[in-house]
Amino acid sequence: MHKVFFSKFIPDRSSKNQFEKLLDIFLQLLTYSAGDVAEALKWMNQLDQRHRLTDDAYGMGDFIQDLKDKGFIEEDGEKPGFFKVKPKAGQTIRKRSLDEIFGKLKKSGKGNHRTPFSGMGDETASETRRFTFGDETRNIDATSSLKNAQINHGLDDFMMTEEDLVIREMEAKTLTSTVLMIDISHSMILYGEDRITPAKNVAMALAELITTRYPKDTLDIIVFGNQAWPVEIKDLPYLQVGPFHTNTHAGLELAMDILRRRKTQNKQIFMITDGKPTCIIENGRLYKNSYGLDRKIINKTLNQAARCRRSGIPVTTFMIASDPYLQQFVRDFTKINHGRAFYSDLKGLGEYIFEDYVRNRRKRTR
Repeated sequence: MHKVFFSKFIPDRSSKNQFEKLLDIFLQLLTYSAGDVAEALKWMNQLDQRHRLTDDAYGMGDFIQDLKDKGFIEEDGEKPGFFKVKPKAGQTIRKRSLDEIFGKLKKSGKGNHRTPFSGMGDETASETRRFTFGDETRNIDATSSLKNAQINHGLDDFMMTEEDLVIREMEAKTLTSTVLMIDISHSMILYGEDRITPAKNVAMALAELITTRYPKDTLDIIVFGNQAWPVEIKDLPYLQVGPFHTNTHAGLELAMDILRRRKTQNKQIFMITDGKPTCIIENGRLYKNSYGLDRKIINKTLNQAARCRRSGIPVTTFMIASDPYLQQFVRDFTKINHGRAFYSDLKGLGEYIFEDYVRNRRKRTR
């Protein structure tokens, strides 16, 4: 007879587990502070005082030393007594963003769209069918075919005929070049709602997905405020919102310039924004109007959307604001571009973008 003994559960308080727990918090705060290590550690000390994150066995000083020893931060040579982040911190943030969003995808069932095209491809699908003349022998499912032969003919007189053969479908996929546009205008932090951090997390996760799972695809990331400029993947965790207006036209123009240089046939633009265009560059000067919908700004932006359409570049807009007149602008923009629009809250933004990206790259180029 087996005996079972019960005892009081004592959580493992080893320094390793404690470090991992604190690291999760630190990396999130590092994203909020745009890479300011001193600010993130200040917030951590405040949280520690209020919620007792550490204990006598492992204190905040031990955690900071581990951050240095494990290659997450280092002394800032230009500012004695201060720290700066190392590349490992940014890479870890991107990986954790990817894991978080993919975890939500698995729970919600999103992101599992099958391509409408099958046949000669580069990834095995779950669907099977009977062999027909012209199918390639490399796509034969040996296990299923042998099983059919055994059922149809038995073991004593084993044989395999054409009717026993089963073909494993292959998903037809193409290479994709994507430009992700992120709005960093001041409205992304207005009204007590932080919209830039979820946008950064999604961008980091998408970058990690493409570089690890689809390395032949390309992803370029640009930000747009009064103007537009490209940013490196390593700088994503530390993006900040500025005192900017929203120059959507400049963002689209830069995105098209980047995609023109790409040799892939499938090209697309993803745009994360929470508001209307409020400025353009005209004759080298900034023309701006934050009040309502300025027809001069709107028309120039819509003209750029039409240029994207004529170049075969669809724009998928992820709108994270619910104002009816702003959504009407997005509808007009989408109609002219022949693109798509998703009206998403901040929590669902990652699932929508990942679902749309994976679906688009499975389309056959016509």
